[in-house]
Amino acid sequence: MATQTKKPATTLRCGGIKASIWMNAGEKGAFYSASFARPFKDAQGNWKNAASFGPSDLDAISLLAAQAKQWIADHAVR
Repeated sequence: MATQTKKPATTLRCGGIKASIWMNAGEKGAFYSASFARPFKDAQGNWKNAASFGPSDLDAISLLAAQAKQWIADHAVR
């Protein structure tokens, strides 16, 4: 049996930071959430995601948070 990987509804990017917006199922219906990451390659050349951010990343996080909030509002599950 193949393992299925859930894909984000959309991914927003700003510089080296990305925001992934996920559709989730809850007791009261579907809803969206956002996660933030800084992709990088490890020593073996494999892509990884860091969840910690330095001072130079915070402007991008702020911008992406506002964009993610707007995307979720525009795509609200009704």
